[in-house]
Amino acid sequence: MFTDSHCHLSFPELQAQLPQIRQAMQDAQVSRALCICTTLEEFETVHQLATRYDNFWSTVGVHPDNEDVLEPSLDDLLQRASLPKVVGIGETGLDYYRLGERTMAGMEWQRERFRVHIRAARQTGKPLVIHTRSASDDTLAILKEEGGSAGQARGVFHCFTETQAVARAALDLGFYISFSGILTFKNAGDIREVARFVPLDRMLIETDSPYLAPMPYRGKTNNPSYVPLVAQQIAKLKQQPLEAIAEATSRNFEQLFTGVVA
Repeated sequence: MFTDSHCHLSFPELQAQLPQIRQAMQDAQVSRALCICTTLEEFETVHQLATRYDNFWSTVGVHPDNEDVLEPSLDDLLQRASLPKVVGIGETGLDYYRLGERTMAGMEWQRERFRVHIRAARQTGKPLVIHTRSASDDTLAILKEEGGSAGQARGVFHCFTETQAVARAALDLGFYISFSGILTFKNAGDIREVARFVPLDRMLIETDSPYLAPMPYRGKTNNPSYVPLVAQQIAKLKQQPLEAIAEATSRNFEQLFTGVVA
């Protein structure tokens, strides 16, 4: 019924509890999950989750904020993207939130890494899973420069926390928008307004677990069984039945990640 479009089940705090998590998913009617890769070093673990379980899939990518890890070449991404059940490229994008003493010019390594991921997505035809934080202008500009016009590079802006203007620009480029448990937080009124704006046929839901557990579990370890709470919030915002949100977001997941079966 529900699909968690972005989770990190390879992280130790979740991997150690996988049997319990899978049972909780079943009890909550969460039928599928996309396991997200954040480094080349962890790819094998992420991919093994997808190949071991018929309702898990994986991506390949290196998170923009990960330093001192293997830097992905185009061939690195292409080779791994060709493996069974690898359905997306990412998590990729830009993150200037922890800029610290670094300059914008000094973040060119992030921008180049992002470009490599976009090229891999275009060559494979697989969607991008985009992370952008305090960097939306550059994120959108690079997508356009690297062929991100509608019908070319495609994908999803995950765990969306940007403005309505950014959401509109992403939608104009043909991207989907994914919302996480942040949508349930008391101080997330602006994000709820964005969720009202985003059409249901361009929307995904996610946990980004183990992070960002929705209310009433905020501050605890998140897991995919909590994704219905995100759907419940969207149902209230859209004034639609919960079943309609589950059906639409799962259908969107299937349409975006080509090859994922119902």
